[in-house]
Amino acid sequence: MFTSNGYRLDESPARFGMLDPVPDSDRDDRDALWARLRRDGYLYLPGHLAPELVEAFRAHYFAALAGTGLVRAGTDPGLGLGADGEVDRAELRRVLFDEIVPGEAYRALTEHPRIRDWFAWLLDDEVHLHRRKIIRHTRAGENGVGTATQAHYDLVYLREGTDRVLSMWIPLGDCPLDRGGLAYLEGSHHRVLAEERAGTLKRPAASITADLPGLAEEYDARWLFADYRAGDVMVHSAHIVHASCDNTDAQGRMRLSTDIRYQRVSDPIDWRWQEHWHDRDGL
Repeated sequence: MFTSNGYRLDESPARFGMLDPVPDSDRDDRDALWARLRRDGYLYLPGHLAPELVEAFRAHYFAALAGTGLVRAGTDPGLGLGADGEVDRAELRRVLFDEIVPGEAYRALTEHPRIRDWFAWLLDDEVHLHRRKIIRHTRAGENGVGTATQAHYDLVYLREGTDRVLSMWIPLGDCPLDRGGLAYLEGSHHRVLAEERAGTLKRPAASITADLPGLAEEYDARWLFADYRAGDVMVHSAHIVHASCDNTDAQGRMRLSTDIRYQRVSDPIDWRWQEHWHDRDGL
């Protein structure tokens, strides 16, 4: 059973499907990738990064937060096993926003040549990485509205820059279906693009809804999932609707992921996204 923010998803073939990975034959074909991106709104790139690269950051992240009570005592931080007790949220926020987010390990990961050089190749230009980059961990068993990422598309948060910005979502470690990875509403970018052109979606920055099954009915579309492995990445447009599911991992392993955004330096840049991410930055 799959849930998101406590809502149970419809797993019928009309509402539930799997993401289509980019085949090896298209991986080095820029025109083919752009054709897929325009058609599907996303590029699912299994094994794009070395697994040890993301696993090392996963271990770094949970080791840094071990003193907050987040991680089960006496366990390998790389496993990301959640502790049962209370978390010192003040200390967690201090370490996250003062040490991890602005730290060298995070910068090195998000500017790794397999990421920066790949975007420069795909965009055929010099590229800019938005400084505001987000890291999320989700503990197993958390549910209810506000625990999983609600349905949204990225452009509503990036109104001051180009709509041609591309996001990369990186699972930091294995993220099988029961750990609550990112899901995409099939074909939703076509509707969003049409409504953006018509000016009917000029709303304050906000998620669309926590009710993923209800949104699938409204769009008459499937939510698409993947059994992500360490090293996989997702690249998606600013218009496709996406969300995450609840973490129901039976062993208590936490989901960890980051989402970052690259664009051409020649396109307008949203000035609000040029400071390190903080949960009180108003975005």
